[in-house]
Amino acid sequence: MTAAAKWHAYFGLKALPFGKDVGDDELWVPASRAPLIDELVDACHSRGHVLLTGEPGVGKTCVLRALRYRLGDSFRLTYCHNATLGRRDFYRQLCLALGLSPKATAAAVFYEVSRHVQQLGEEHVYPVFLLDEAHLLHQDVLDHLHILANYEWDSRSLLSLVLVGLSEMQQRMALARNRSLWSRIHTRVHLGEAKVDDTAEYLQHRLGRAGADASLFSSDAIAMLHEASVGRLRDIDRIATDALKRAARRKLKKIDRHLIELAVAPDATD
Repeated sequence: MTAAAKWHAYFGLKALPFGKDVGDDELWVPASRAPLIDELVDACHSRGHVLLTGEPGVGKTCVLRALRYRLGDSFRLTYCHNATLGRRDFYRQLCLALGLSPKATAAAVFYEVSRHVQQLGEEHVYPVFLLDEAHLLHQDVLDHLHILANYEWDSRSLLSLVLVGLSEMQQRMALARNRSLWSRIHTRVHLGEAKVDDTAEYLQHRLGRAGADASLFSSDAIAMLHEASVGRLRDIDRIATDALKRAARRKLKKIDRHLIELAVAPDATD
């Protein structure tokens, strides 16, 4: 039996409690952030553009996955994550994501994307372009995005742009040279740090999926876990998994504050 299987078996788990293989229908979204998801869904239904910002690990990807799940079949979501490209290569990437054949010149590529968006509109399918890591976008891409959002002299809305990035994206968009795009983004959402209740709710959800009970972690352990992770999901996953492994090695059935402290400390040893 592998080391992983041993600690799973010790706690009677049927799956990795903090793994990444979670379907959209089982995705955890804290109750405190449900209004935010509603706001993003409403923005897409009203054919608007969105800027979503937040620090690393606060759950921006979870929010995007929840948005994807909430939008119906009449929406066509396209996800672009390589934000470090110049304008032509950015549109070539967009072409590939849309299943189109990228052209040689920037003008031809842009025309191909625009024509495809118009065709989708005629088929009553509404495209949503999710641009992740938007704080890394080249300025020449930002300079051109407002043109992508402009159809028939800005009289029609045929697509939604959802820009997702770190907090500094707000300041970048406020620069004078970006005002044309910024003025078109009416939904501007900042994802703040999670609360301790969110961390407790997340543990309950993930442990429940794995066949365990949230009471496996003491209230002090949850408080310490939240403090150490600042509510960031990737850090919660890492620390909680390490604490579970330490508990299994020590033949303990409860995760207490001390085990979390050991999991947090870089030089912690059993």
